[in-house]
Amino acid sequence: MNQLTTQFNQIQEQPSGVIAKAASSREMEEVKGQIFMARQFPRNVFLAEQRIRDACKRQSLAETAIYRYPRGGAMVEGPSIRLAEVLAQNWGNIAFGVKELEQREGESIAMAYAWDLETNVRQEKVFTVKHTRKAKGQIKKLDDPRDIYEMVANQGARRLRSCILGIIPGDIVEMAIDECQKTLTGNNKEPLKDRIAKALKTFKEKFRVTQEMIEERFGYKADAFTEYDYLELIKIFNSLKDGMSKVEDWFDKGVQKKEKSGLAAAFNGKEQEEVKADENKDEAEPKQEELPLE
Repeated sequence: MNQLTTQFNQIQEQPSGVIAKAASSREMEEVKGQIFMARQFPRNVFLAEQRIRDACKRQSLAETAIYRYPRGGAMVEGPSIRLAEVLAQNWGNIAFGVKELEQREGESIAMAYAWDLETNVRQEKVFTVKHTRKAKGQIKKLDDPRDIYEMVANQGARRLRSCILGIIPGDIVEMAIDECQKTLTGNNKEPLKDRIAKALKTFKEKFRVTQEMIEERFGYKADAFTEYDYLELIKIFNSLKDGMSKVEDWFDKGVQKKEKSGLAAAFNGKEQEEVKADENKDEAEPKQEELPLE
């Protein structure tokens, strides 16, 4: 017990410079790791732009993507912090956030930053946040840690937005704003992933063509489908619907049979145990095919 107490006291007696140096070293190693990963997996500009377009086609984002307020007899508008965050997330390889550097009596020192780990372009803003809030014409001092945290976060959001927009290419920002405006006016299609998901579901319901069968034909997963692949799916669907071709002309039935057998095993496990040993495979197979595909 005395040994543990001695070790604890030794840790407490360590100079603050040693602790700060250890924290700084750890943070430096984390930054090196982020840069290494960014160089190993650089962003694909075309895919990043497509992800941003798809995100801006969502009504919930479009409604909060653009701020607008009057100033000096004119109307000022621009991308909001919500749109800036979506841009950073989908552009990729960007570290961003708000840090509280120091908390003093009655105020906090904070920093908002955005750092492109690929190009090493960095924007940061250091600012002071008073622990006060104006309510009903009076200045109220903040004592609750939660109120202080929310005040720092709210004031840091505007600085963070400015930092992110400082490293995202201007044409990408303008494209995102334009897409959001189209969504608000009802002139935009659904995001590509949503349209592909609906197409896969329709193929399954109408023709019992599964996602695995479609991926087998295209040669890659549905997550990687592009607008061109979606148009190809529409053409195949129209051909099947009009009777110009059959499912066998486009898709491998072997993939469908494997999926059916798996579904049958999942849903009819108990029934298969009751099948007599002398029943052959041909008699059991029609029961499996009668199961609806979900």
